[in-house]
Amino acid sequence: MSDRKHRSKKQASLVRQTVTPDTLPGTLCVEPGAAPPEIRVMAYSPDDYTETMVQQVNQIRPLLDQWPVVWVDIEGFGDGTTLRALSELFDIHALALEDVVHIHQRPKAELYGERVFFITRMAQVREDLETEQVSFFLGRHFVLTFQQGAPGDSFERVRHHIRAKAGALRASGADYLCYSLIDAVIDQFFPVLERLGDRLEALETEALSRPSLDTVSRVHAIKGQLLSLRRIVWPMREALQTVLRDPASVFTAETRVYLRDCHDNLLQIMDLVETYRELAAGLTDLYLSSSSNRMNEVMKVLTIIATIFMPLSFLASLYGMNFDPGASPWNMPELRSHWGYPVLLAFMALVAGGMVFSFWWNGWFKPTLPPMDYKDGSDPHDDRT
Repeated sequence: MSDRKHRSKKQASLVRQTVTPDTLPGTLCVEPGAAPPEIRVMAYSPDDYTETMVQQVNQIRPLLDQWPVVWVDIEGFGDGTTLRALSELFDIHALALEDVVHIHQRPKAELYGERVFFITRMAQVREDLETEQVSFFLGRHFVLTFQQGAPGDSFERVRHHIRAKAGALRASGADYLCYSLIDAVIDQFFPVLERLGDRLEALETEALSRPSLDTVSRVHAIKGQLLSLRRIVWPMREALQTVLRDPASVFTAETRVYLRDCHDNLLQIMDLVETYRELAAGLTDLYLSSSSNRMNEVMKVLTIIATIFMPLSFLASLYGMNFDPGASPWNMPELRSHWGYPVLLAFMALVAGGMVFSFWWNGWFKPTLPPMDYKDGSDPHDDRT
């Protein structure tokens, strides 16, 4: 639990990092105490590739001169000097670099001459939804990516394709590499949504079978995560449309076809997000309805018990009155009867049994909801299956 709280606080501190109002535009504000950047470079041609970790920015220059496509991946923003050196080497605008280190940015795409600047967020689900800002700079022969430095990313598949010479990646230019990285980020949303969908299905079962306040709190948590995903996916669509509408961008006509496929995937993701949001909203109503039905069941049982004991209580209170039968022949003469007490008990049992039979005959003992068995994870009364 302590590790989870530590991660949540760390993530919150990253997301809430803001700029003071008096900061000049283009000012590079690096978070104090952050780890220095780790720079990984992958350069390749159709016939060969190289992969290395560099310590100094000036080690990248020979790779740019030697290889047709160079991918520079930076994790962490803890060293402003290194970031400025990268900005000078790749001719990055000061405003774009400022957006890189201010990690609360809305996904967007901007064009700086022959440079395409793209910001989005990677998502993954562990215990909670975790997102990490990632920035792309695309030039004629290079791709520059900036990550916050959280463990894990969505790019390992792309690295594997470069190493294994799989697909068209090694035979294509830097624009195709940038598309592949963006596509890897988008594809990561599908397993994230799948896990959230599985959790919603489990909560739907729980809301029907054993609803509790904890169920409602977890439903609201997933609703918040889905809202966060919507705030990522919706502007990502707009960003891709910005790139696709601009004929002067670095992306070739062949790569634009693949970018349109990314746009279609974002539409599918958006549909899933909206569907799950509606399902999560309906789960709250389902919980309230289920709780109300269970309360009605409890009240029905109590009402049946009280109704059965009403005539019995009347008879018991009637013969509990202290009237002397010797003073008047009208004062409960049956009290002197030899069989009076057993007859009264038998009559009370007959009344109670008759009422129970009447309730059963009218179906009052049947539950409002049909019995459910979710041991195998399915609902036997669900017509959809």
